Amino acid sequence: MSKITRRGFLEAGLGALAVGLTNSTPVLGERTKRPNILMIVADDLGFSDLGCYGSEIPTPNLDKLASRGMRFTQFYNCAVCNISRVAMLTGINPRFGKPNLLRENMVTIAEVLKGAGYATAMSGKWHLGGHPTTPNDRGFEEYYGSMIGAMNYFDPTLPDPPFVHHSGPAHPFVHNDTVITSVPDDYYSTDAFTSHAVDQIRKLSREDRPFFLHLAYNAPHYPMQAPADEIAKHRGRYDKGYLDLRQRRYEGLIRQKIISEKWTLPAPDKKLGNWRYDLEPEVWDTIVDKKWEIEKMEVYAAMVERMDLGIGRVLKALKDNRIEENTIIVFFSDNGGCASDIPSTDDKFAEYRAYNKGKKAGGKDTYVFCGPGWAAAQSSPFRRYKTWTYEGGLSTPMIVSWKGKIKPNTMTDAVGHLVDLMPTFLDICSVKYPSEYNGNSILPSEGESLKDVLLGNKPGRERELGWYLYGSRAYRIGKWKLVWGVTARKWELYDMEADRTETHDLAAANADIVRNLSEAWLRWARRGDVPLKT
Repeated sequence: MSKITRRGFLEAGLGALAVGLTNSTPVLGERTKRPNILMIVADDLGFSDLGCYGSEIPTPNLDKLASRGMRFTQFYNCAVCNISRVAMLTGINPRFGKPNLLRENMVTIAEVLKGAGYATAMSGKWHLGGHPTTPNDRGFEEYYGSMIGAMNYFDPTLPDPPFVHHSGPAHPFVHNDTVITSVPDDYYSTDAFTSHAVDQIRKLSREDRPFFLHLAYNAPHYPMQAPADEIAKHRGRYDKGYLDLRQRRYEGLIRQKIISEKWTLPAPDKKLGNWRYDLEPEVWDTIVDKKWEIEKMEVYAAMVERMDLGIGRVLKALKDNRIEENTIIVFFSDNGGCASDIPSTDDKFAEYRAYNKGKKAGGKDTYVFCGPGWAAAQSSPFRRYKTWTYEGGLSTPMIVSWKGKIKPNTMTDAVGHLVDLMPTFLDICSVKYPSEYNGNSILPSEGESLKDVLLGNKPGRERELGWYLYGSRAYRIGKWKLVWGVTARKWELYDMEADRTETHDLAAANADIVRNLSEAWLRWARRGDVPLKT
């Protein structure tokens, strides 16, 4: 793709990029019957990273969306990016044991809704492989974005630094089947994904069929990168360190009535990965490069705020095109805060440290991870973060707005999961989940419709959910949650009503519950091809 101007890219409707929907056949009258669906996902956003979930980061647009709709306090993901994307797009818990997570015996929301007369479009991160599992292969008529998990925000066409190793398609940044080879000098991917989504809203609002639009931001996934003027807004906000922020977020969540004041903050982690990383308060005062640590969180906050600004543009586009009233808007994160980091004493990572040396965090020529200290604060008040099956890895902020249907400024403690999105959308749109698709028998849906919850009703029964990731395991039935952490390597049992921060292990006193839940997890794991020897 030849180089294009910023005005042509961000202002003129992305005309060269809007070719995927012109050949679809409208279903007359559908717009008046079925709602549009806008599904927005953030990448590596912690449970407490939004203002309406106790954060200090300004997120006025998402806060406004929450005031117009419903916040979930117990909504779950799958603890890591690509696994969560399978669950949210298919309503199926991922099957392990094979490299291709999105399989032929699964069907996506886009495929089902497209078959029911919906227009389908996507902007942003895919992370589920190349052909035959690209967005265009799997039901999206229009796609613009990054095919892999991480990229340079200022120029996603650039190769990764030599110390970064990502598996993915050979051409990670595309518009439909066209590889994008250059971008404007002042490009920023969060803004570009927003612009493409706004363009699709303008276009699809003129069609006589409803649409499903999936906006999948990379932000705030590493590398931490943001415009300098955005970063400057957050100077001084994080000078007191990880545990101070974690405590402030905890208190903010209590004020918002998201969590119970009876739940205590868990003790800080003592060992993370293969190196020591103590989070005792006095250690913050002894960190050699405290300035660099502070800068990382300032950049992270800037990335979240910039995403919120983009969401404001998207919401305005719905209103300007007079389809706000008939659009369901869903926002959530794919996992908890990300603790990825480079240990400062490991010689294997000298090249990484040299790459960033002497630079301010957040620029185009830096590659920065947030690290476990800030991840613990981002996932406050819970234990751990991304990749763990404790609550800090699995819990996501979840906001749903549906004007005239959902009571404004409400909150629910109903247990939900990403696998519930597909059945919820199909229930609302009166579309049947298929048993076959493209000649393949399709796995039964594993989620439950949350339509009644959104309309203010109590869930009909206790939820039963399972998790597995990199050896960590968990299973929840009702208020009881069983966790196997790869550090402790034993089953732990927690009462999610009395102690959702997982500070009091009740396994020893409840052997029968541990046995029942562990057997239930084993049955769940066998259905999902989980490698049981790990």
